[in-house]
Amino acid sequence: MFRKLRPSQAAVDAAVAMLFALVALPYELNTGTMTSPIGGWSAVPVVFLLAGALGLRRFSPGLALAVAWVGAVVQMGLGRGPSFADIAIFAVLYATAAYGSRRVFWLGLSSVVLGAGTITAYLFRWAYLGTGSLSDIPTLIFVLLAALFALGLSWTAGALVRTALRARANRAAQSRAEEETAAEQERTRIARDMHDIVAHSLAVIIAQSDGARYAAASDPKAQSDALGTISSTARAALSDVRLLLTQMRHSQAEGPQPTLADLEQLYAQVRAAGTPLRVDVDPAPTAEVPASVQLAVYRILQEALTNAIRHGGDGGVDVALAWHPDRIDLSVRNDLVDVSTGEKRAPGHGLIGMRERAQLIGGRLDAAPAGTSFLVSGSLPIGAPAA
Repeated sequence: MFRKLRPSQAAVDAAVAMLFALVALPYELNTGTMTSPIGGWSAVPVVFLLAGALGLRRFSPGLALAVAWVGAVVQMGLGRGPSFADIAIFAVLYATAAYGSRRVFWLGLSSVVLGAGTITAYLFRWAYLGTGSLSDIPTLIFVLLAALFALGLSWTAGALVRTALRARANRAAQSRAEEETAAEQERTRIARDMHDIVAHSLAVIIAQSDGARYAAASDPKAQSDALGTISSTARAALSDVRLLLTQMRHSQAEGPQPTLADLEQLYAQVRAAGTPLRVDVDPAPTAEVPASVQLAVYRILQEALTNAIRHGGDGGVDVALAWHPDRIDLSVRNDLVDVSTGEKRAPGHGLIGMRERAQLIGGRLDAAPAGTSFLVSGSLPIGAPAA
């Protein structure tokens, strides 16, 4: 397995390997050997192999471990004892635990145990050849434990770094997921607002356009009033759409949202579209209403009235609002042009959006035909969302 390194990291590793070789080689050339037939020159292949393993430790921990084992075997084959160049082995074991794959991770741990046993056996082999017996068993055990501790400490340090790196990666992934979720929720909210604004405005414009066309010959004043309503509705819709687009470009910029004070303007637009509208507020709100509830009430009424303009009959629309201390009950009822058609028509995004708005603040909302009428009714809590 080869890891992707930044050019600066690769350059640093190469420089460290060359510097290690330049420092270790003169020292090893002057170091005595145990039985090497070529004397100090036996250090040359050992130093270069271990330096190569040191340079490869982050780019390919598995390959670095293999090269380090080759260097150790060559070192023992040439009869050299433990020396300064063996420091590279500790760095390689650290890298196998910190950066290696799962297989390399466990190969590194296996190398700790196998390497400690190999070092102990290699050192006491000469003692056995010299005396013919292994009389100093406590020393052998001490050397084995010391080798296990030294090699295991390097591997354990790498394992701790591996855990820290994995925890940091998990935190980063969780942070990205939370940001993506928040962005998706913001896009959904903006899309819902865009649907409410455009659908309502176009419904009013279409109704007024039809009325102006019919009144063009008989009532020029009605035509002028209708064109004025179209103009003001289009300007308001354009302003709201620009605000939403600004929020999409700059998500931190939260623009003003509709409140209960804007309901009268909404009612005026519906009446101007030629739809009779009757509003009953009983009881009226007696305290300050949370902004989230005001926005939900406005958007639900906006969508319900838009549907009434597009699909309702000539009987008009009845809106009822009841502001209780802990909740608000609302209903919007309008006649259906064709009951059977109304029953079969699949719910669109507007009905789904109304339900989502109610659920976001812990409320409920139902929208379905009721006899010859279509009824939207719901209850929204005033205060903390319901569990």
